[in-house]
Amino acid sequence: MQVLLTGASGFVGRAVQARLLAESAHTLRSAMRQLPVDVPADLHVCIAPTLGASADWRSALSGIEVVVHCAARVHVMSEEAPDPLAEFRRANVEGTLCLARQAVEAGVRRFVFVSSIKVNGESTSPGRPYCAESTPEPMDPYGISKLEAEEGLRALAKETGLEVVIVRPPLVYGPGVKANFLSMMRWLSKGVPLPLGATCNSRSLVALDNLVDLIATCIEHPSAANQTFLVSDGEDLSTTELLRRMAFALGKSAWLLPVPVRLLEAGAGLLGKRALAQRLCGSLEVDISKTQELLNWSPPIGVDEALRRTAESFWKHQS
Repeated sequence: MQVLLTGASGFVGRAVQARLLAESAHTLRSAMRQLPVDVPADLHVCIAPTLGASADWRSALSGIEVVVHCAARVHVMSEEAPDPLAEFRRANVEGTLCLARQAVEAGVRRFVFVSSIKVNGESTSPGRPYCAESTPEPMDPYGISKLEAEEGLRALAKETGLEVVIVRPPLVYGPGVKANFLSMMRWLSKGVPLPLGATCNSRSLVALDNLVDLIATCIEHPSAANQTFLVSDGEDLSTTELLRRMAFALGKSAWLLPVPVRLLEAGAGLLGKRALAQRLCGSLEVDISKTQELLNWSPPIGVDEALRRTAESFWKHQS
């Protein structure tokens, strides 16, 4: 099967590329903004246009049967754009729909869109996880743009017959992870005391290998057509438990101070870090039962093995 992968140089895209190259059933064409130094002999690389309404994907789409769209303007902690929503819409809505329309013209059969759990919202109440049919309530420009892209893709599917598959991951971790997860590992590796020993929240995460396995499943599974899937490791963790298990994977002891959550949230508010406190202390659970039942899919690796692989990569890059 001929597959076009966008965002192939990104965190998720690189892992999807490695998985598909290892499967003889697929012939892969990877779209990247820049050519890598070393290109595997069995990989066809093309230069990706800038995401937007005027991008020309025609040569990249020639002969393609399935598009896996990982490229996006991603959520950033320190936004500098004067109009963030406009920038997210340009790349994530206009760019996605431009690619999808040209995919239809090229005869592409299926479009797998890597979206985000931020389409659903930022937090859940105890015992009320998000499911694929939950009413979307995005709270930031990134989540809004992903929802609008989903809506546009569904409309295109009804109009043209293109099979659209939407995957909404929560926080993704694994070898090469960046941002807050990398900072957490650095703190733990140095034995920095963290005031997170008393959180009783519950958060769904997804290991990179588990997300990639689901994406690979969605490329061909007949029941995936025109469906939306949530994905996780199948085991939810409190922030305290995550820190302890990550420390163990790193071969360290977690020094966690049992600071009351209300005090943490008050302090974060004074420092202008209320959103960070929400991520550390709040809950965000997803229900993956639809994904498991409709696709006969289960996460192939458990949390502790995923954390071990993440820690192994972390130490490798510290030396």
